[in-house]
Amino acid sequence: MRGVESDREIVARQLGRSPRAFRRVVVRCPFGRPAVTEQAPYDDAGAPFPTTYWLTCPHLVAQVSRLEAAGGVERWTQAAKDDPTLAASLSRADADQRRLRPELDAGIGGSRRGAGSLKCLHAHVAFALAQPGYELGERVVRELEPLWPPACCSE
Repeated sequence: MRGVESDREIVARQLGRSPRAFRRVVVRCPFGRPAVTEQAPYDDAGAPFPTTYWLTCPHLVAQVSRLEAAGGVERWTQAAKDDPTLAASLSRADADQRRLRPELDAGIGGSRRGAGSLKCLHAHVAFALAQPGYELGERVVRELEPLWPPACCSE
């Protein structure tokens, strides 16, 4: 570990850049490092930041990127259209997102697409980890085995 670092410094190292609109860490990995952060609706320059919860754990980001590269966005969008339980879960989560950020009036990941369409699995996984009970997001999370690496990836 690198002495006493702030969460913001750790997140900057995880991302390889200074985090935009950073508010706080909302989920930590088993090693105590930031895994999901909460972002402000606008960054310091006043630009909208549509994603409330942001994955920062490099392991999780890589896992979700592999899932997306294998057609995960399309597959989970179709699953939400075909399964009424998942469709209702997505609708509730998008409504929750709008309540969290009324000033932006957008669903998870800033989605303004039609009902049932996913935009970014990273945002859905982050939302599911930060807001337990989001069924569709939790099903996506279950595909990320192992959820956590055997050793800290943020050292």
